[in-house]
Amino acid sequence: MKPIGIHNYFVFIITNQGKTVLYTGMTNNLPKRLSEHEEYQVLKPESFTGKYQCHYLVYWERFQYVEDAYAREKQVKGWTRIKKVALIESFNPDWRFLNDEVQED
Repeated sequence: MKPIGIHNYFVFIITNQGKTVLYTGMTNNLPKRLSEHEEYQVLKPESFTGKYQCHYLVYWERFQYVEDAYAREKQVKGWTRIKKVALIESFNPDWRFLNDEVQED
């Protein structure tokens, strides 16, 4: 359990198996959100992540305040693919899928 006053908000980028699609999102529970995106392939195939089978985590950053996370998500979503790729490669140069490294608290 987190101490009172400690919050976790995450901005993340996920991709598909072929690393051809990028999706930027924000959540307060990264493992749960990744599972939801994986389930969308069956439950919500019309959604962006369902349609493109996009649920492989390649980038994330943590924020204490939701306002900061929201502002960062909005910023990254507005970037070109080239700029997003540079961000991913500064954090995860080999584009490893990081899903198994993210666990529930």
